[in-house]
Amino acid sequence: MRDEAADLPGGNSRGAIFRIFGVILVILGWLNIMLSWRDGFEVVPFHAVLLGTGLLLYLIGSIRRGGRS
Repeated sequence: MRDEAADLPGGNSRGAIFRIFGVILVILGWLNIMLSWRDGFEVVPFHAVLLGTGLLLYLIGSIRRGGRS
C-alpha cells in the first residue's frame, strides 16, 4: 500500500497553520460577539470581520490540504 502523505510535498500537515489560525480567529470573534451582545453593547463590526477572517483562513487551509480530512 502507498502512503498518500508521501505524495504531498508538505507531508500530511499542508494547510494546517491556516486552519489553526482560522479556528482561533473564529473562536475569538464569536466570543467577542457573544460577550458584547450579553452585556447589552452593540456588536462592533470589527468582531464580525474577525469571525469572517477566521472562516476565510479555515477555508484557505482546507483548500490547500486538498479536501482530505
